[in-house]
Amino acid sequence: VQLQACGGGLVQAGGSLRLSCAASGRTFSSGGMGWFRQAPGKEREFVAGINWSSQMTYHTDSVKDRFIISRDNTKNTVYLQMNSLKPEDTAVYYCAVRSRHEMYSTVAALYDYWGQGTLVTVSS
Repeated sequence: VQLQACGGGLVQAGGSLRLSCAASGRTFSSGGMGWFRQAPGKEREFVAGINWSSQMTYHTDSVKDRFIISRDNTKNTVYLQMNSLKPEDTAVYYCAVRSRHEMYSTVAALYDYWGQGTLVTVSS
């Protein structure tokens, strides 16, 4: 069971990045998925979540109208499109899946599997 996140990098403020997270070893098409991030010296925080069917999504207030979470169950992949990036978005971004629950959660402890993280750095 592995989650492989990629797509991070260095971008100027106002730019865009698209993160991807592919699940292998097991299908997660029926599980809720989420993106979290952790900035240096700060706790891990919820960014966005999506339920198994993509009918329900949630984005935390700080990224609402800038980030969009989506998924492709045929590819066992979840995405995070990040637009209008700000220096405060700088963090390691992690994807996670709830293998036994259809809904996402804003609580990190309720996720079963995590990706290794991908670093996003936004310069001013």
